Amino acid sequence: MSSDRPLVIVTRKLPDVVETRLRELFDARLNIEDKPFSREELIEAVKTANVLVPTVTDRIDRAVLSQAGPDLKLIAQFGTGVDNIDLDTARNRSILVTNTPGVLTEDTADMTMALILSVPRRLTEGAALLRADTGDWQGWSPTWMLGHRIYGKRLGIVGMGRIGQAVARRAKAFGLQIHYHNRRRVQPDIEHALEATYWDSLDQMLARMDIISINCPHTPATYHLLSARRLALLKPSAYIVNTARGEVIDENALARMIENNELAGAGLDVFEHEPAVNPKLLRNDKVVVLPHMGSATLEGRVDMGEKVIINIKTFLDGHAPPDRVHPAMF
Repeated sequence: MSSDRPLVIVTRKLPDVVETRLRELFDARLNIEDKPFSREELIEAVKTANVLVPTVTDRIDRAVLSQAGPDLKLIAQFGTGVDNIDLDTARNRSILVTNTPGVLTEDTADMTMALILSVPRRLTEGAALLRADTGDWQGWSPTWMLGHRIYGKRLGIVGMGRIGQAVARRAKAFGLQIHYHNRRRVQPDIEHALEATYWDSLDQMLARMDIISINCPHTPATYHLLSARRLALLKPSAYIVNTARGEVIDENALARMIENNELAGAGLDVFEHEPAVNPKLLRNDKVVVLPHMGSATLEGRVDMGEKVIINIKTFLDGHAPPDRVHPAMF
């Protein structure tokens, strides 16, 4: 490094306590206004930084990395997913990449469970009706705003990593029957504790579930994993919840099927073309939409920042950072 206080460029505003610690330890260039970096600003950052701290919305692709300066040795992602970074190009240029796994597990699982509850029970639809104050609600009625219970229903989890397992623990407590599809079967003791049924075939699992929860990362292999063909396998009474990445689902096909009553509804915290949201999803009462807030807790963001700092400090001290990302992991 060119000095005792390496230049660390942070692309977005982080919690104050995290930014303060970054300033104490490094020559940290902060983004106080929280305006997303343009492509030109990202290129300038990789040209000059010793360490870049991006977020999942920063596209660090081959074209950007090809202009990285010789002093850029670490990309310390503020986030768990790294699909925004060209890992192969980073490796070829001897740039390490780290992320912040684990700290968002419980928060994201909480939000997943909230959507699993919200969609069948029509929570946001009912809340919106009261706020609109149209006078339609005349008090309790035996047939007003009927939804569906989730107790006893089958939940199919796509991606049984940390978050998938945390979702399963919550869902089991609500009386859901746990099923899952994963690249690799989880350990028998985990399956036993969760009373989970493993499906080697995603197609077969989808056709039998009442609710599907997407909890896998976005990779080339999972792009449109729930394609139009696979969505058509679902029962018309089934619901889909996605708190992972929007690209995992064919969003146009999903919107069309819900509009045509070929699916019962969806709870979505992520979208295929963020920040744009398919208008058909926005205007459909059967869809609960949230602005990518599954991990949005103060505690979670601070924990993420602490992991970023530990990864940077460990690397600068000449050791392997604890959360180093390898392309094979994804």
